Amino acid sequence: MSLRNPSAVLCALCVLCGRSGVVVLSALLASASGAAERPEAVRARKLDPDYGFDGRISRPVLEKYLSRSITMMDLLTGRGSVDDNIRMLTGTGVKFAGRTLYRWGNEGRLSGLLPKAKRIARRIHAIDPQMILQAGVFECVTTDAGRLTVPGWVFEEFGLAPEKRTFRYEKIIFPDGRWRNRWMNGWSVPDIRQLETKMWFFYLAAEYIKAGCEAIHFGQVALIGARDQGMKHWWDMLSRVRRYAAAHARRRMVILDAHVPTGGRHHGRDKLLFDFHSFPLRIDEVPDRPGEGVLRVGYLDSIYGRSKGGVTPSGWRCEHLPYLVELDNWGASGKGGRNIGGGWTWGYDEICWFAHQSEEYRNRWLGYAWKWVREHDPNGFLQMPGSRCLASPVADDATGRKIRWYFANSPSPAVPNGFNQEGTIKAIWAEDTRARRRPDAPTGRNSSGTVGE
Repeated sequence: MSLRNPSAVLCALCVLCGRSGVVVLSALLASASGAAERPEAVRARKLDPDYGFDGRISRPVLEKYLSRSITMMDLLTGRGSVDDNIRMLTGTGVKFAGRTLYRWGNEGRLSGLLPKAKRIARRIHAIDPQMILQAGVFECVTTDAGRLTVPGWVFEEFGLAPEKRTFRYEKIIFPDGRWRNRWMNGWSVPDIRQLETKMWFFYLAAEYIKAGCEAIHFGQVALIGARDQGMKHWWDMLSRVRRYAAAHARRRMVILDAHVPTGGRHHGRDKLLFDFHSFPLRIDEVPDRPGEGVLRVGYLDSIYGRSKGGVTPSGWRCEHLPYLVELDNWGASGKGGRNIGGGWTWGYDEICWFAHQSEEYRNRWLGYAWKWVREHDPNGFLQMPGSRCLASPVADDATGRKIRWYFANSPSPAVPNGFNQEGTIKAIWAEDTRARRRPDAPTGRNSSGTVGE
């Protein structure tokens, strides 16, 4: 691992822990010297009981995973350098890699992508068998879904006689035309009440589980379930996915989440739909410091302090469900660099705003955001940025060419446009581990609640 700007990593650590961060940084720099090994040359790690689960997951184990989470969009489809991505993930200590496999349009390509996804997942799990790979099932379906044949086992799951046909786009979307073409012509929002939608979602989830994924993000639950009274249709579909995972997943369960603008969703009085919640960071501009962003409790629909509790799918009760906050992507405003409000951060979506900052600011801001989230809501965890699309490209300083994808990797021949956050991520997590081991560290949470609740 090469660190192009070690002083930037030091700044992030100083935000976290003062000058004591120098000790951690020195150790990281020492371990970073020399040529990186090919991932397969690294000996498979021993199983860590702190990350063990089978059929159900306890709150302490779940939070362990969330505390070492990173977004790795398209990891399993081979985006970027597979070798260097695996090196970066295992080298930084990632235990939960988000959005590694999904379709947002071009659904017909899925059957061709799945064999590659399985191969990459096997490589990762040969090194770290406890790393969770997350897939995504989103609030978008296109006419291209009609290129995929409905397998017989999907019909059978829903008590239907198998027939030879493909998925029916018109039967997946809202029948009254709501949110038809919301994303573009022929790209609409699925309606969870429709049988075809449940079949479509179940098919996607099952294929992702077979590929080696142990978690699935279900996007904007409020859009897909806008007409689902009592969340009964969501509950039915998610229950089917969980039953499938119990029989076919690597550790007999799949960990499900979604973006929850209201703080969470229940079925019945207190049964939580999801194993954890997730949401964008919601970064507010600093008007007198152009380009800078901060986090605030109560800003827009931010989730801080609002994650709802209840009885989880694993059976434990909580007052507030643990959650992840991420540097989200949603598009380009065409007004980058301007304070336009409306959820944009200086005219950018969150990951584009982050990518357009200097390397020193990015590293320092990650240290700030990690500390801020943990201090303002102990139920929340920052999901680090690892791999994500950039709707507002960043110009390469050397060539002027547009960079359309963010990678946290250190720059190298394999990833020449790496944004160089991997050292900072590793340092932040190393300091977190040190803090947890101190004698005065909080005792943590248990399955019946959380400290301070």
